[in-house]
Amino acid sequence: MVKHIILWTLNPDLTDDEKAAVKAGIKAGLEGLVGKVPGLINVKVHIDGRLDTSNADVMLDSTLESEEALKGYARHPEHVAVANTKVRPYTVQRSCLDFKVEA
Repeated sequence: MVKHIILWTLNPDLTDDEKAAVKAGIKAGLEGLVGKVPGLINVKVHIDGRLDTSNADVMLDSTLESEEALKGYARHPEHVAVANTKVRPYTVQRSCLDFKVEA
């Protein structure tokens, strides 16, 4: 199995209401990919409970069957659509950590 962890920082020019709406859209879009993208086992998008000590706004914690599944996820049309409409237009920074885990 592979873990795919992403941290995003939202555009600071967004209002608090806009940030809340963007976070909800990211969460719904990415969590909605389970069952649609082959090899995508689990997705959890963390948008609430952020402490002031954080330097990111949104966290994606996902599990995929394999490295090959991760590659397929990256180019899957439904994932690309979510990334292009709900994530990229509103974020200014992205950090990624992919790693293998034991089942």
